[in-house]
Formats: sequence, structure tokens, C-alpha cells
Amino acid sequence: MMNIFEIRTERDRLKKMALAGMFAAVAVLLSGFSFPVGPSRCFPFQHAMNVICGVILGPWWAVASAFVASAIRNLLGTGTVLAFPGSMFGALAVGLTADMLPRGHRLFAAAAEPFATSLVGAWVSSLIIMATAGKGAMFSMLSVAFLASSAPGAVIGLLALSSLSLAVKRGEAKAANGER
Repeated sequence: MMNIFEIRTERDRLKKMALAGMFAAVAVLLSGFSFPVGPSRCFPFQHAMNVICGVILGPWWAVASAFVASAIRNLLGTGTVLAFPGSMFGALAVGLTADMLPRGHRLFAAAAEPFATSLVGAWVSSLIIMATAGKGAMFSMLSVAFLASSAPGAVIGLLALSSLSLAVKRGEAKAANGER
């Protein structure tokens, strides 16, 4: 027989799984809003979902959501193989940074997305390109392309989280005052 703590943990895990799936679905639905830069497709809304998911759900659910969105985008033809390293490292960085920050300052974790994506994601992507196409010196081009995608995406995610945070605070204030 499970105790109350195990039930709560299972319920939380299911909520996080559902939210991660929802964020991946939103990223896929918005995948039409992308632009090509070199061998990659820049997709700011994926980075916005990384920020939102990383702050709300944490690093591992954010990475899982980014992976699922990248896989579906590849299957639909709206993404490339570079979608995986281009999204998953940013999601991981946001989630880890948000976990380290105090609760009231977690929105600042959005700044980690462009750094991780344009450095680590671009480096791994350049290795993939060098291994498959035999082209060298791709890191600098991919770094600029990923930064052009992840910086606006991080701002979009930050604005969405700020709006969500304000709505939650207003709802809590109304509930405390007995308003509907």
C-alpha cells in the first residue's frame, strides 16, 4: 500500500509529464515560424518553450520536452538533425540555472538559454556536420545562427513567464480577498 507521500510524488510526476508534453506540442505547432541560416533552421519558439519548461518543470523535463519536439519536427520535415543539440542544451541550462536560483529570481534563468545554445549546442552541431558532411570551421557560423534564434526565443519565454507570474499573483490576491 502506498503512503500519502508516494501518491503526491506520483501525481506531481504525472502533472510534469503532461505539462512537458503540452510544451513540446506547442513547440511543434509553432514550428512553422522559423528561418533558415546555413545548414540549420532557426526556431525562436523552441527556445521560448525551453525557457518556460526549464523554469516551471526543471532541467530533465525540459530536456525531455525539447527532445520530443525536435523528434516530431524532424519527422514532420520542419526541423533538421541540428534541432536536437540546438534545443536540448539550452533547455538543460535553463533548468539547472533555475534550480540554483532563489524562487523569486528564477526568471533570470532565461539568460542561460542563449549561452548554452550558442556555445555548447553549436559546438556539438559542428561536430555532427563535420562527421556527416566533412565540412570544418562550422562552429562560428552555427554559433551566430543559434544565437540569432535563441536570444529572441529567450526573451519571448521570459515575457511569457513574466505574464504568467503576474496572472498567478493576481489570482492569488483575488482568492485571498474572497473575490472571484
